[in-house]
Amino acid sequence: MGGDRVVTTTATQSALESVPALLARNAIENANLTAYREKEFGIWQSWTWKQVKAEVDALAMGFLALGMAPGDHVAIIGRNRPALYWSMVAAQSVGAVPVALYQDAAADEMAYVLDHCGARFAICGDQEQVDKVIEVQEKVSGIEQILYLDKRGMRKYDHARMNWLMDVQAEGLAARSRFEGELKTRRAALNYDSTCVMLYTSGTTGKPKGVVLSNRNILETAKASCQFDTLTRKDEILAYLPMAWVGDFIFSMGQAYWAGFCVNCPENETTMAADLREIGPTYFFAPPRVFETMLTQVMIRMEDASAAKKRMFDKYMAHARKVGGLILDGKPVSAGDRLKYRMGEMLVYGPLKNTLGLSNIRVAYTAGEAIGPEIFDFYRSLGINLKQLYGQTEASVFITQQPDGEVRSDTVGVPSPGVEVKIAESGEVFYRSPGVFVEYYKNPESTASTKDAEGWVATGDAGFFEPDTGHLRIIDRAKDVGKMADGRMFAPKYVENKLKFYPNILEAVVFGNGRDRCVAFINIDLNAVGNWAERNNLAYSSYQELAGHPRVLATIQEHVEAVNASVAEDPMLSGCQIHRFLVLHKELDADDGEMTRTRKVRRNIVAEKFADLIEGLYGGADSVYTETEVSYEDGRKGVLKATVELRDAKVVAPDGQRMAAE
Repeated sequence: MGGDRVVTTTATQSALESVPALLARNAIENANLTAYREKEFGIWQSWTWKQVKAEVDALAMGFLALGMAPGDHVAIIGRNRPALYWSMVAAQSVGAVPVALYQDAAADEMAYVLDHCGARFAICGDQEQVDKVIEVQEKVSGIEQILYLDKRGMRKYDHARMNWLMDVQAEGLAARSRFEGELKTRRAALNYDSTCVMLYTSGTTGKPKGVVLSNRNILETAKASCQFDTLTRKDEILAYLPMAWVGDFIFSMGQAYWAGFCVNCPENETTMAADLREIGPTYFFAPPRVFETMLTQVMIRMEDASAAKKRMFDKYMAHARKVGGLILDGKPVSAGDRLKYRMGEMLVYGPLKNTLGLSNIRVAYTAGEAIGPEIFDFYRSLGINLKQLYGQTEASVFITQQPDGEVRSDTVGVPSPGVEVKIAESGEVFYRSPGVFVEYYKNPESTASTKDAEGWVATGDAGFFEPDTGHLRIIDRAKDVGKMADGRMFAPKYVENKLKFYPNILEAVVFGNGRDRCVAFINIDLNAVGNWAERNNLAYSSYQELAGHPRVLATIQEHVEAVNASVAEDPMLSGCQIHRFLVLHKELDADDGEMTRTRKVRRNIVAEKFADLIEGLYGGADSVYTETEVSYEDGRKGVLKATVELRDAKVVAPDGQRMAAE
């Protein structure tokens, strides 16, 4: 096999109809190349593809010894660890269906998924996950075996229906002569139509739905997307996003097994940034929130830097914003500007990328939410090939991607290879592709309403194709796009993303559908604002106290009014300017039901929960006393009491003159 790319003959390729089949190929063709790394106790451990095949085989035979049957659902709960990825492939190998769950899910959320999928087995990363499964077993009767990876704290548990995962693996090895033939038979029975994985939607508007994805969905999508970005076995990726999210599955399983590249697992969430620097991946994915957090940390550190360093940073970043994106796209730039950019690379851009762990990036993507144009352009100005894609769980991720040289912050690219996209008369985006999901598990009504007989899937998003470029632009969620009382368009996400560009604004929720004007809730970023408060000798004891500080409110008001001026420049969306706002007394939290586990705002729930604050904003009140139920980490409930200040913001009239909000 020549070159770096994985090349297979037609005959061989036709046999690659499952993830276990790809593993078998990689164990031969890429036998001694590193497949996985994991940092444990500060040391990176590594496994070759040949070793991974042996680990998965032993696990699969151990699962056979436990009685795992074809069609069984196997819950996988934990942070990104090689053994949990191997458990997925081992479950697939015996004909079972892996179902990844969010490790930070509350017990009740976990109970719903475990009960809905009817899981017989639960594979847990550690004691915390085991405890949650045990807690919900009264509601979920189907679980017969709990397996765990980390032994700490597990010695005194009742092991009648519980096993250490390594013991299961050891039993599989010991019984190789009994189960080897059965394992071979079950693997041979897998084909393109076999279920590869079941992943649950984030449940933005209701209960999560189980999305059934076949081997065809995952492998055809992985193959096309690897070819699109020329991913090879020399690439490296950091697996840090939730295993229950379809993005992690397609990147860390589908693409990794198709291209044969290495998957690196950080030690834990707190070491992710340091581990990212040590690995220096070539292929990287992060939702906008991660890039926003990185940028916030950069800006905080620059505020603490010496005056000389700050001047140098500002000078060269201004030049990067001017020419960095053009150089990255291969556009013409003067020799003088190129020379100055190279100086900036030595003095600012290079060290900054190294600090962020992004020095080796060849391809980076962001998706899940729209990213602020300023944030997007910041990274591209550094020479990082950050692009946008548009996808869904139901599409096995990829619907559109941005080709190199055609990258812009206001589009999500062109249809991915093999994907057809059309825009309905209502403006809703529809697509069909080999990656389109099989069905929603136990939910034929939702399946039928989402996917028609011809395979077209409704995205729920409103958008349009640019006639000149053929690029897709997403306006907002179709259900969130509405009309103001005077008929002007209401697209809250457009304004929210502009607000979130500011490092001290973590989240924003804009309301105004059917109303005569827009109002907003804002969450401050505690790290950024806390750092600012420390530098300005402002004492505070809690998020609530800092969020209500007059100087913080004044700063946020400046940001809101700057965004209003920017929004006013768009004739179609100028009606979305914010007339009144407040800074919420608490952070929106998934544990309180205000956000999904993928950090998407549940707009309807927020509106219902804080209806008194919305009423105050529209009623002209200066402040509102409110009581809010909150959930603590240990599961206890409490009540947060606060008097929230409500403020007016200046808006810009169509003729460009500022006017006070009524």
